[in-house]
Amino acid sequence: MNKPEREFLEHLRLDRGYSGKTVDNYRRDIDRFFVFLDGRNVLFDQVDKRLIRDFLSNELDRGVTTRSCQRRMSALRGFYRYCVDQSYCATNPFLLVRSPKNPVRYPTALSLEEVETLFAKNAEREDELAVRDQAILELMYASGMRASEVISFTGRQIDYANRVIRVFGKGKKERLVPFSRTAAKAMKEYAANLRPVLLSRHRTASVADTFFLSSRGEPLSTRGLEYILKEVEAKTGIYYGLHPHELRHTFATHLLDGGADLRIIQELLGHESLQTTQVYTHVSPESMKEQYNSYFPRAKKKDK
Repeated sequence: MNKPEREFLEHLRLDRGYSGKTVDNYRRDIDRFFVFLDGRNVLFDQVDKRLIRDFLSNELDRGVTTRSCQRRMSALRGFYRYCVDQSYCATNPFLLVRSPKNPVRYPTALSLEEVETLFAKNAEREDELAVRDQAILELMYASGMRASEVISFTGRQIDYANRVIRVFGKGKKERLVPFSRTAAKAMKEYAANLRPVLLSRHRTASVADTFFLSSRGEPLSTRGLEYILKEVEAKTGIYYGLHPHELRHTFATHLLDGGADLRIIQELLGHESLQTTQVYTHVSPESMKEQYNSYFPRAKKKDK
């Protein structure tokens, strides 16, 4: 370990108050870069952006994840900033190179058959919370609401006559979200038969406004909603890896497959950018192949 590195790590520990584990991570990332420099016979104050790009390529070729490379770039950027401040280097070359981007991970979508199987199995449950869980499943699939929106809306925001919910999404932006007749039926059953029971277990003014409640009559958290979906799988035996985001994506994908305009889907999801909607509605290879075989003229021709 050279003097600048040793001083930098001490600076992180003593002046910045970093934990021992974090400082050790910085040390490993810097040491890895120095090993690379030794292999190229380059001094640490002679680094340029081309060399940094070579280092990143080398790391990725070794199987280092994009996230780890991002962490190393952050550590080295901080180290060279310190070296410039202490006059060990003239410039910080890491300011000239961007960290590698994470690959886009498209969420999965359930098929219509999987959705119907899930709903049917959940409807067969006889435990107390089955009615609430059915309402949650129906609403999330029918509306594409975010998890944060599902756990926070109140009964006063529901218009059963027009089958819409007034939702306040990101940035408190307001929008009207429609829902299906089956979702309305499930929500009414929950509101009439189970919600009063849950509410009686924990009476507070704030809870009284929350539509969906926990088994103890408390407002749901996002983590609590995720737990409910996992419990649905355990109680039905249908294991799809359920997650609020997956149901939201399923809603968008089924609308797109049914011919809905992308901008309508954007409005329903409450997205500021159409580009965000395009990620949610990523077409699966199977769907793409089906569309190709259906609409491309020569794909319909059979071999003679």
